[in-house]
Amino acid sequence: MKAHRISMIIATAICVAVAVLYVTVYSATTNILVEGTIPDSKVFDGPVKLTVRELTLKPGEELPWHYHPGHAFNVVKSGTLTVEDGCGGEKKLTPGQGFEEMNGRVHRGKNVDDTDVVVYDMFITSVDKPTTTNIPVTERRCGPPKDVDECKNDGWLKFNHPRTFMKQSQCVDVVRQMPRPLSQF
Repeated sequence: MKAHRISMIIATAICVAVAVLYVTVYSATTNILVEGTIPDSKVFDGPVKLTVRELTLKPGEELPWHYHPGHAFNVVKSGTLTVEDGCGGEKKLTPGQGFEEMNGRVHRGKNVDDTDVVVYDMFITSVDKPTTTNIPVTERRCGPPKDVDECKNDGWLKFNHPRTFMKQSQCVDVVRQMPRPLSQF
């Protein structure tokens, strides 16, 4: 298992290094820096696609509500990024701060300041999946639950993505059945 962890760390380091080496003038909102495939990932139990992207948000710009059908690891290069969770709450991230987005969790990024925000993203997805799926009509959605605590105290009632729940135990079951490939470390 230690070898799997080292392999994942090395793959992540290589992707981030490649992203930093290929930084160019920010002329596009989204710039795919590199894509590659790991045909036999031990951590993710099969083939995975790695995509490294540079994202630039202009002042006042906000992304549509969306989710990532896989894992997303992100770091802010410049500016202040506000990440709004579909279930409520938001956090502000400044240069050097990183964050991850869990498989399927609805959110959006926005730039509420007066300077550009630049973020580097690394997506790990199934080979046949896109890095991002926008919610139709950019409708705010909540879900899926990220832990059992979100299901408590009638919290299960707020979820509407990818489904709703009829009772708390259904919400808890979804959390317990979620694949957690990195939990082995």
